Amino acid sequence: HLANNNKGNMAASLDQVIEEKTDTVALMSHSPFEKETELNKSMQAIDKGAFHVSQREAKTHQENLQHLCRICGSSFKTDPYKRSHPVHGPIDDEMQVLLRKKEKKAISWPDLLAKVFKIGVKGDIDTIHPTKFCHQCWTVVQKKLSNSPYEMFFPRRSPVEWQSHSSSCDVCGTSPRGVKRKKQVLNPQLSKKLRMVAGRVRKIRQIKNPKQVNQKSLMKKIASCKKIHLSTKILAVDYPSDFVKSISCQICEHILADPVETTCKHLFCRTCILKCLKVMGSYCPACCYPCFPTDLVSPVKSFLSIMNSLLVICPVKDCQEEVCLGKYCHHLSRHKEIK
Repeated sequence: HLANNNKGNMAASLDQVIEEKTDTVALMSHSPFEKETELNKSMQAIDKGAFHVSQREAKTHQENLQHLCRICGSSFKTDPYKRSHPVHGPIDDEMQVLLRKKEKKAISWPDLLAKVFKIGVKGDIDTIHPTKFCHQCWTVVQKKLSNSPYEMFFPRRSPVEWQSHSSSCDVCGTSPRGVKRKKQVLNPQLSKKLRMVAGRVRKIRQIKNPKQVNQKSLMKKIASCKKIHLSTKILAVDYPSDFVKSISCQICEHILADPVETTCKHLFCRTCILKCLKVMGSYCPACCYPCFPTDLVSPVKSFLSIMNSLLVICPVKDCQEEVCLGKYCHHLSRHKEIK
């Protein structure tokens, strides 16, 4: 009987223990799910906040890029006229005239920038790269195409490498002058050599023979053909300086009109050389070799055909038509008839 009572008590206690354990398991099973849902909600809220912040930062980054140059990274705010040019736009009229003179072809800015600065802008992304470049870089392109000597401050030796927005972004933390750049350590010996060479060149350029200068100006005054002969500036193509000298008179420095050749193989306009021989004596104005009006002959036919095939721009207002030098007189007579 006692044994049976003990068995019954043990079974009841076991049932209580099992019920308590199931309750605790149920509580434990419910609490992690509730915690997970709360964590998910808080994480979603943080993600949304972070997304809005990143989107706002990306917009401000893109707005800041619109005020910077694609090539040198300088700010457009430094230019008083706020001039800028589209990187992916068509080439402006002034640059097209220069390209035509150089006999080069370029339809859009990407092709021209790739030739001058050796950078490819065709694969640019608006969120990383600026879409415009400054007027200073435009003038660098112009000077490089025209091959004219110039002194210009270019902010960088190489174009800027643009990167996507980050916490340590140079674009968003820039000064109003533009993107920060690292200081370049100059070689003192090299810079000293460059200064010495530049100084010598300046001295050589400044020293001119005053007699030669006076003689040239005197011959120009004797010829006085400014209104009759054409200037070399109206040539449609930007020829090399040596070629321009070969087709210009050595007295008036205009394009040869009715060219004649001396025995010493120098070329002059007929009227210019005849006037100089009459006033200054019977010698060549270029080399002082004896020369007489009877010695003057016309150049070879192949040279004359080259001269006649040269393209010149009509200097008459609102015309600007490109005409061959051989047909220029006929073209000018049309203008006179219209008047």
